[in-house]
Amino acid sequence: MAYYKEKLDKISQNYGLLTEMSGEPGKDFLSLHASALKDGALPHKSKELMCLCVAISIRCEGCILDHLRNAIKAGATREEIVETVNTAIVMSGGPAYVYGGTALDAMEELLGSEGKK
Repeated sequence: MAYYKEKLDKISQNYGLLTEMSGEPGKDFLSLHASALKDGALPHKSKELMCLCVAISIRCEGCILDHLRNAIKAGATREEIVETVNTAIVMSGGPAYVYGGTALDAMEELLGSEGKK
């Protein structure tokens, strides 16, 4: 079952549609996103994990999936993702516990075919 992968595909389609239809604001947001998350004093992977923590805390499933995927692409391990989820729980309590479970379920699906990290 590829539940989260299908959701990620739909999110990517929606990003494309929004960027196309919103014009300058959409392009500006993507530029900000790329600039803010590139390697700097903090590495890209750390920034994606920070975004994942915030996404869990604000209960944005699309954000969780997108930043989880990006963190995995940047080399985040299961252990780093679990610690990120735990940090979100510390900051946001019960709701983060629920959405943290979503992040870990999606992690298992996305990393499942790649083996244990």
